[in-house]
Amino acid sequence: MTRSNNKIGIFGGSFDPPHRGHLEMSKIAIKKLYLDKLYWCVTKKNPFKNKTLFSLSERIKKSKNITNKIKKIEIKYFDKKIKSSNTVDLIKYLNKANKKNTLFLIIGSDNLINFHKWKKWKLLTELTEIAVFSRKDYDIKAKKSVIVKKVKKIIFIKNKQINISSTQIRKQIY
Repeated sequence: MTRSNNKIGIFGGSFDPPHRGHLEMSKIAIKKLYLDKLYWCVTKKNPFKNKTLFSLSERIKKSKNITNKIKKIEIKYFDKKIKSSNTVDLIKYLNKANKKNTLFLIIGSDNLINFHKWKKWKLLTELTEIAVFSRKDYDIKAKKSVIVKKVKKIIFIKNKQINISSTQIRKQIY
């Protein structure tokens, strides 16, 4: 990519609920990728999951609360504006909004395993830089995934294992 203005990280998900693992990944991404901004793009529903525990408004509020001390993080909800919860539609929208930005799609190694099942995943790899964070028990499988064999410009972020997930938190609540 030959863009030069701002480096913007895109960290999407249901954030159901947002937690310190999301926050730690965000801080590391801002530092290691030299991001000017990091958008937490809260989606109404993850296309790979059945339902959410918290309402959209609760998840947005919780996300704002947990990130309120980090000025570079902005909580965004684009689904209604772009009429989609698919990452590729979000990235196309953000690219159109400012063509001079470099976009970094922030994902965990668990998501890299099934990245080839995402809508228009090849286009995503052309429109963004893919930055992958280490997740416990997923890294080896992720590095052997379909996308790693087909895409050479994946950035693997070295980070301490963050052993927390929204799934674990939801299980404790139920």
